[in-house]
Amino acid sequence: FTEEKLGQAEKTELDAHLENLLSKAECTKLWTEKIMKQTEVLLQPNPNARIEEFVYEKLDRKAPSRMNNPELLGQYMIDAGNEFGPGTAYGNALIKCGETQKRIGTADRELIQTSAINFLTPLRNFIEGDYKTIAKERRLLQNKRLDLDAAKTRLKKAKVAEARAASEQEVRITQSEFDRQAEITRLLLEGISSTHAHHLRCLNDFVEAQMAYYAQCYQYMLDLQKQLGSFPSTFLSNNNQSSSTPVQSVSTPSVLASASASLPSVSNSIVTSGISELKSSSGSRKARVLYDYDAANSSELSLLADEVITVYSIPGMDSDWLMGERGNQKGKVPITYLELLN
Repeated sequence: FTEEKLGQAEKTELDAHLENLLSKAECTKLWTEKIMKQTEVLLQPNPNARIEEFVYEKLDRKAPSRMNNPELLGQYMIDAGNEFGPGTAYGNALIKCGETQKRIGTADRELIQTSAINFLTPLRNFIEGDYKTIAKERRLLQNKRLDLDAAKTRLKKAKVAEARAASEQEVRITQSEFDRQAEITRLLLEGISSTHAHHLRCLNDFVEAQMAYYAQCYQYMLDLQKQLGSFPSTFLSNNNQSSSTPVQSVSTPSVLASASASLPSVSNSIVTSGISELKSSSGSRKARVLYDYDAANSSELSLLADEVITVYSIPGMDSDWLMGERGNQKGKVPITYLELLN
């Protein structure tokens, strides 16, 4: 090996196909490591938390459960809202925002968990499993090649017939061992293509997890915006934004819903008592839809603003929901989107 590095000894070259496979494997390992590490940073931006999780993983112990940033912010908002008073406009808005932030925090946990199982784990298994095996066989191939080249050098230097015969026999044995090891290494390296196919499936799973996460967050924020209504246009501009920025028009039902949610008026108490009576009885009532609602799943009913539907309660249902019927269609509907009719 030293003589090769100094340029004094000939070196047996690997065939071009094997060299290409080795280059592909090295490239795959390099970029897999980079993608894996950056995905970890994306999912957990806090380096201290990543180090802590790594240590617990190496110790084969479960890391302590802690609130993530959205959950922590949500809890602060809820506590502040309760302190200011849920009956006040600001306190009520803080509580609603806090609950939404906590839902986003839960969705964030689900994204991290799903991505770790479906994306990060397969990449890590390749780096710590398949590639380590390839690297081991590659080192063994290097040793077999050095043995072969050393035997060839001794054959060239052999002067006596007996020494030459022994050197020829050694070259044949080392050549056979080198060829066998080259074939083993080649078969392992050809598996890189199937690794790429597997990682492609994992990448699709990761994209689907992200898509589900962002869709959830968007729906949570959309629902929150509908619950809160909208601020007057004079408060919409940010610090350095011009006041000429176009502002989306606000629908009348959302403003009314915001006003009714923020002011403990008589009509609000009437609606609340009406819903309480409906839930305590087994009857049904007509209700007007305040604004559009898109069903999140098949158990819910999509709504259109100003339409009238039939609503009723069933035992064990969440206090924020009622069952709604429109012709042959049936599903859960959120109470905050309804106005009960006499």
